[in-house]
Amino acid sequence: MTAPIPRDIPDLPALPRRSPRLLPSAVPARAVIPLVRRPVAAAYRAVLALLATAAVVVELLLGSPARVLSYFAVQSALVLAVVMLASARRAWLARHPLPGAVTGAALLYVVMSALVHHLLLADATPPFSMTPAPSGPAWAATLAAHTLHTVLPAAALLDWLLLSPPARMHLRQATTWLVFPLAYLAFTLVRGELLPGSPSGYLYPFLDVTRHGYRSVLANALLVGLSFYAVAVLLVALDHARPNPVRRHPKTGFRV
Repeated sequence: MTAPIPRDIPDLPALPRRSPRLLPSAVPARAVIPLVRRPVAAAYRAVLALLATAAVVVELLLGSPARVLSYFAVQSALVLAVVMLASARRAWLARHPLPGAVTGAALLYVVMSALVHHLLLADATPPFSMTPAPSGPAWAATLAAHTLHTVLPAAALLDWLLLSPPARMHLRQATTWLVFPLAYLAFTLVRGELLPGSPSGYLYPFLDVTRHGYRSVLANALLVGLSFYAVAVLLVALDHARPNPVRRHPKTGFRV
């Protein structure tokens, strides 16, 4: 006869029961996703960068370069041109797109410059113009202004909605995007103080300290700043809610 096998062996500690866990991978998920060239997106963004550059060049030729380059709409257009050119190169070479913080900032700036122009400046008295006395045909100044304040923002929105992957912006970036508008506010106020009595001292009528005083100007700047943040939050929310226009169809079959 044999002795019964004990259920528990004495003097041995019980082994802890743990559910198996997968170790975190040091390789990001996007590193294993095959990238493809996107010639349509590259061509669209290259044309958009060229259009923004052409509009700025026309404004520079029609007016004072120092004055024209001081406008927020012109600086936003230059930022958009650089971002679109870099995005076009990455799409053509099948590389990862630019970070959402960069593309979101460029989109926010051109959209806000368009909103400020159409809501606050389009019907201003006297009429607002970045080149009050253009040194060329009036139609060129009108076309350049229309391109900066209407065509570029609309084209940038179409690129974001139809050619860019979603969920790449984050709410924490909305505060970072406000650094440039705050720096521009400080710049335009200092510029106005350095050009006392000059008609081109304060570029925007709602930021004219000579006409409204610092209290009203700072109140206007606060409202515009809050609008900046609200639009930034809206863009982030829409970026996470919109569908993905960039879908990669899986390839089937064997490769020889």
